[in-house]
Amino acid sequence: MSDEVVDDHEADYLLVTAPAEGLPDVVATDAALRETISALRAGTGPVALDAERASGFRYSQRAYLIQIRRTGSGTHLIDPTAFDDLSELNEALADVDWLLHAASQDLVCLAMTGLVPQRELFDTELAGRLLGLPRVALGTLTESILGISLAKEHSAADWSTRPLPESWLNYAALDVEFLIPLWEKMRDQLVAAKKFEIALQEFSHVRDHTNAIERQDPWRRTSGLHRLHKPRDLAIVRELWIERDSVASSMDVAPGRLLPDAAIVAIALAGVVTKEQISNLPEVKNRSAKRYTHLWPDAIARAHALPVDELPEARMKASGPPQPKSWAQRNPAAFARLEAIKVKLTAVASELNIPVEHLMTPDVVRRVLWDHPTTDEGIVEILDSHHVRTWQREIVVPLLQEQLATEY
Repeated sequence: MSDEVVDDHEADYLLVTAPAEGLPDVVATDAALRETISALRAGTGPVALDAERASGFRYSQRAYLIQIRRTGSGTHLIDPTAFDDLSELNEALADVDWLLHAASQDLVCLAMTGLVPQRELFDTELAGRLLGLPRVALGTLTESILGISLAKEHSAADWSTRPLPESWLNYAALDVEFLIPLWEKMRDQLVAAKKFEIALQEFSHVRDHTNAIERQDPWRRTSGLHRLHKPRDLAIVRELWIERDSVASSMDVAPGRLLPDAAIVAIALAGVVTKEQISNLPEVKNRSAKRYTHLWPDAIARAHALPVDELPEARMKASGPPQPKSWAQRNPAAFARLEAIKVKLTAVASELNIPVEHLMTPDVVRRVLWDHPTTDEGIVEILDSHHVRTWQREIVVPLLQEQLATEY
């Protein structure tokens, strides 16, 4: 370790504040990228990757910094905004396994730059869950497994800032500094726990099925929407949300910075219609929100002009079974099956030391029990449509079959 590693005598770990090999320059030119690609090709073993976005500041979920480290190559900090894409880098990593922490959070933004894993993926956060660890944040894992503490001051920073401060770059570099030794330890732990094959299936699932989420009626996720019950008020929220989203996208600004969710709900509840009335609401108090109050009256007017048959329904129609709290009255037999299977799944999960939701997602279990397929093929059809893994089927399907065969 370099002089930047400080022994923390009040804990059983070392506090690391900067990369041991020094902070590399940010790669932002074609020449520097070629050097990085050459260095990574010359390295050995898997590559550790991480990405920083500007969530809460920008509309786009693109990566504003990508960190890559490989044994024999060192750490590389790449500014993806400086390049049309990173497909040439992706080609250099085509035959290399990837290591990430919380991979599902980064795979989408990495794919936007042209970086897509072609071989095996190892997710240290998911590995921690499969090992039954109580806390699986990167800093917690490096402390408990490697005895190393990482500074985490800049996790919520605006990574679209240019130039990036040195302290932020130190933080970013440390996110991949210890992923390789962490992978080595956790891989051995999974093997010792006889969970390595399970982990490989889970990692492959994350690699193959992590995509940008496309939601039906995304405006219904407006925080505080439950306070509104009138269709006209819901229409106001919908029109405001759509207008805000359009403006935020064109400006590449996080929507909440233009108009917070709380302000959208307050506008609908208060029945205000003019710029002045909107500006006087307590929820529209920050300078940014006041700056854009002229944008919202037209959206409100559109909502008021809608005929009754075009107003949104109070609740979006569910695509699956109802919420379990209603099962006891609506379908007592399904409710009894659900309660019984919960006990069995909890017991198996405890025995395996795996979170029960990893045995099979609760939504899939509920779909099987509510639909009550009468054949094994019916169960398999539901499982196939939700990409249930082989190891999950081997453990859970016999329990489901037994439960569905039970008469209440």
